[in-house]
Formats: sequence, structure tokens, C-alpha cells
Amino acid sequence: MTPAPAQQPAPDFESLPDAERAPDARPAPDARSRALSFDSVAAQYEAARPSYPPALFDAVEELTGRPLKGSRVLDVGAGTGIATRLLHERGARVVAVEPGPAMAGVLRRALPGVPLVRAVGDALPFATGSADLVTYAQAWHWTDPARSVPEALRVLARPHGALALWWNVPDPDVTWTREQEARLARRLPGYHAHGVTYRAAAIIRGLDPDLAPVYRRLHWTRRVPLDLHLAHLGSRSYFAAIGPEAAAPVLADERAHLLERYPDGVVEESFGVDLTVTLAPS
Repeated sequence: MTPAPAQQPAPDFESLPDAERAPDARPAPDARSRALSFDSVAAQYEAARPSYPPALFDAVEELTGRPLKGSRVLDVGAGTGIATRLLHERGARVVAVEPGPAMAGVLRRALPGVPLVRAVGDALPFATGSADLVTYAQAWHWTDPARSVPEALRVLARPHGALALWWNVPDPDVTWTREQEARLARRLPGYHAHGVTYRAAAIIRGLDPDLAPVYRRLHWTRRVPLDLHLAHLGSRSYFAAIGPEAAAPVLADERAHLLERYPDGVVEESFGVDLTVTLAPS
């Protein structure tokens, strides 16, 4: 039986090995199984998921009051390393934290020089005060906030550490993305019912009234082939969980809808990046 995380020595930030770990603090079973469902679409996730605009990282630096270059960053729920790569390119001393073996395998092959630790946000195996920034890109909703927020605050350096959460979401200010989300919600009971997105700030304030999270939304677009857009949809947790057979007719209907709007087969995807930044108390 694996000892409780609190009884294990916390590794030093500068010399982190790749590690397999079975934490005792886990999200609810359904949430954890949904989170690990991404392993079944790891390659598709890496190929089709959108990246993040430079303005996001500019906003993180503005709201945290420090540059990413040289900062000690834990990218939790790193997946295939989409955000990890961008943080690394900005000069951050980043460590990827990812529980899924297939997702972690893709990340390791793509970013062999970035330290990778197999763990979850509800029980971070890092020393107290060892990080300047803890980030969650598309991942915080898979944690139990009552555990993941105190864990982030524990590992953050005082007084300048910060927790940054962000999500690419279909831009609700754009008509066709709003209509697509409505179609999917009608077709798929429970679709996106787990999401927290812009509610993250309220959740964090509810956990600790002394915290003062700041919320910001940024907008950006990308033009992609229709097949890539559908692969992006299919990489979402809901589709991964129901499997390709059940997902196929829904994605086929979306193809028909989108070909009416984009007959050349090139889709302009519109995103809002919902960002919440919380500074650790001094």
C-alpha cells in the first residue's frame, strides 16, 4: 500500500525525477475516470487541440506581476504538453504534472528535456514554497477544489506566488460557436456539465474569503480544415468517454451543419480564453 502523500519526502524542485505515484487524495471516481478518458485519444488530442495565444501569457505576467522567464512553474494536468511547451518557450523553469500514462507519454516524446511527474493536483508531491507559479490549462475542473487550491497555495512561494487557471472555450460572443454548443447540449445529455470555466474565481473566493482571484477573458481565432475541427471536438472528454461508435453520428451531423456555413471546408474557430489568477497571501 502506498503511504499517504504527507508521509512522503517532498522532492526538491530542481531535481525532479519522472515518478509513478498513487496519491490518496483523488477527485470523485466519475471525474477521475472522465479525466483519464483522454488517454484513449492522446494522439488526437495533441494533433487537434488548439494552442493558446501569446496574449494569454502576457496577461499571466501582468496579473502575477512577474515575468515567466526564470519562474519556477508547475503545469498541472499538463496533458500532452500544449501549455507546457509555451511556458518553456517563454523561459519558465517548468515541470509538467500529468496523471495519464498515454498523455504523459506523448508529452515526454515531444518535450524530452522538461521534467515530468506523474501526479494529480489534489496531492502535489512538491516541497512547500517551491514554486513561483502553478498553472492549470484546461485541467482544473478535474480536481477537487477543496483539495487542489490548498495544495497549490502550499507549494507556492510567499509572497509572490500565484495560481493561474485557464480554459479555451467556444467563444459565446460568436453566433455559430454558440449555436454549435447548443446543438451538442441538446444531443448529448450532461455535455459539459462538469465545467467551471469563469466560475473558478467564485469557487476560490468561496473556499477562502482572504483570496482575491482576478478573472479575464481574451479572444482569438484560428482557421483549420473541417476534419481537424471535428477531431478537436472528438478529443473532448465527453466524446472520449462515450467512445467512437456513439460519437460518430453526432460528428457527422456537425460536418453537415458546418459545410453549409463553410463550403470550402475551412473553419474559423473562435475561442474565448477564460483566465483566473489568484495571488498567494503574504
